[in-house]
Amino acid sequence: MRILIDGHGGDHAPDVVIEAMKLVLAKADAPTLGIVGRPDVIQPVLERHDLTDRVELVESEDIIEMCDAPALAVRRKRKSSIHVGARAVRDGEWDALVSAGNTGALMAISKLVMKTIPGIDRPAIAAMIPSTHGGTLLLDIGANVDCSSNHLIQFGVMGSCYRQAVCGEESPRVGMLNIGTEDIKGTDVVKYAAQQLAKTNLNFIGNVEGTDIFTGAVDVVVCDGFVGNIALKTMEGIVRHVLGQMKHELQSSPRAKAGAWLAMPALKNLKEALHPSEHNGAPLMGLNGVVVKSHGSADAYAFSCAIDAACVEVKADLKSAIANAMNNMTLPT
Repeated sequence: MRILIDGHGGDHAPDVVIEAMKLVLAKADAPTLGIVGRPDVIQPVLERHDLTDRVELVESEDIIEMCDAPALAVRRKRKSSIHVGARAVRDGEWDALVSAGNTGALMAISKLVMKTIPGIDRPAIAAMIPSTHGGTLLLDIGANVDCSSNHLIQFGVMGSCYRQAVCGEESPRVGMLNIGTEDIKGTDVVKYAAQQLAKTNLNFIGNVEGTDIFTGAVDVVVCDGFVGNIALKTMEGIVRHVLGQMKHELQSSPRAKAGAWLAMPALKNLKEALHPSEHNGAPLMGLNGVVVKSHGSADAYAFSCAIDAACVEVKADLKSAIANAMNNMTLPT
């Protein structure tokens, strides 16, 4: 596999990006890695980390800043690292693009350059949320603020395909995120989407609530990007708060410290299971190519997880799975 990394994406690029690449390259089954960016910025960092012989540098001329409007980035920065990287994946030179850069620009450019799979109107960003029985796939988590019922139906198809192709599940359970499980709950858009999903060959279990994301009662949860992004950021904030409070309490007295020492293996496992870094790397599903979005504030380890996520998606050939599902499914127009 050949995975291309955006060298200018994220709050701490390119140093953190290249440190993450070192972590990936240290693995026995490491893919071929490349980095796209301005040579005057990237080359010195590659030399400092002694990676010039192990990482291919793909040259670009411009940088899309985190504050750039996506529409302006699409039109005015056609020689940016994201543009060049997306074209390289489209042309088959690289198998996937991983970026921690401007989410809106990454989505807009990827859609413009790679196009979407036939039958998919809008790509969606997905995230795997830790749950009682492994994880729950949540989509969309921010790419599409306003969605029609058809968009939500397509998200359900893509989410089900992801669980089948990547997780090896034969019949993933798909649910519609709502304010209640009753059919009469929710907006007209959500209610109609749920009605139509029930008519497909997906294993649609109906409406689910926010608490169901963590119980293992559902494998795929569908929502629009506005709801999904707020839900995701709220979850991440709660995890950080709980872990912080736990650390404070376990250091509050000699007795608490003794208990913490005895429980250290279990506490370490809990932290690793819940920490957002372990689940970094959100696929942009529905594109004619593999693109993975990393948190902008990701550290080297978290960014390496995003690279791993891209490798998994390439191996699973998710694009073909979604294309086949759309070809074999009758959806409302």
